[in-house]
Amino acid sequence: MKIGTDIHKELFCRDFLNSHISYDPETMDWPKLDSDTLDKLRAIPFWEEAVSIETRAGKMVSAFAKTIEDPLLREAIALQGQEEARHGRLLKTLITKYDLGAVARPGQPLSRQLEAEFIEFGYDECLDSYFAFGLFGIARQAGFVPDSLFTLFDPILDEEARHIVFFVNWIAYLETQRGAGAGWLRGLKSMGNYARSLKRQYSTFGRSTNEGFTAKGALNFNINLTIEEFLDTCVAENQKRMSQFHPALLQPVLLPQLSVLVLKIIRLWPFHKTRTNLNPKSA
Repeated sequence: MKIGTDIHKELFCRDFLNSHISYDPETMDWPKLDSDTLDKLRAIPFWEEAVSIETRAGKMVSAFAKTIEDPLLREAIALQGQEEARHGRLLKTLITKYDLGAVARPGQPLSRQLEAEFIEFGYDECLDSYFAFGLFGIARQAGFVPDSLFTLFDPILDEEARHIVFFVNWIAYLETQRGAGAGWLRGLKSMGNYARSLKRQYSTFGRSTNEGFTAKGALNFNINLTIEEFLDTCVAENQKRMSQFHPALLQPVLLPQLSVLVLKIIRLWPFHKTRTNLNPKSA
């Protein structure tokens, strides 16, 4: 299959649309949690930021969908907008159900450059989701909260995987349609976009103790973990999520490839078995 063709568009759009799962956050079977688990959840600082990001994303993606002329692309992106908004409702329900004490922040106004914002959001989501897959696996292995809560949220991470796979195929299709579809050119543009995304994430991480929710949330898991173990888990969890997709579809590859490279370097280092704990709280 050639990237950027109608066949490619049909595949990544239909795959996305057909894999949609219907659920209502307000009527989900939320498990009863003990006081220790509730204390752990209340200690995590990212709830406000997560709600803000997902709620705003739902509005932005839905607004962008309305600007798209192609009916199939418009339908798929509109569905993503609905799913992003549902993630915001899910987090609000979680906060209310377990009395986590987080207060919703007022949303920022949408940019007039909706396509540019959608692209920025897509690259940010590719980075954030990769580490979220790893952290989810790490927390589950450690029994951070009861497994019933992980079971509840597992399909949500599959939904995030759907979003990033759809995005990397959409951006490749878009660039090809606009005459920038050569593999090396798309690769260079992707590297630039990922670099800007990392810069945004770093800036967000440093502004507030409540921001940078994926990275800072990890420090609240209080799990004794080395860099090698963390990256190993991220690679494995990402492979598990990505294995569900049609093999002809493009997938985000930058972070998995960088992780594998870093792991090879670490394992060549003669002192790599010395534990360097990522989380000083658990040392």
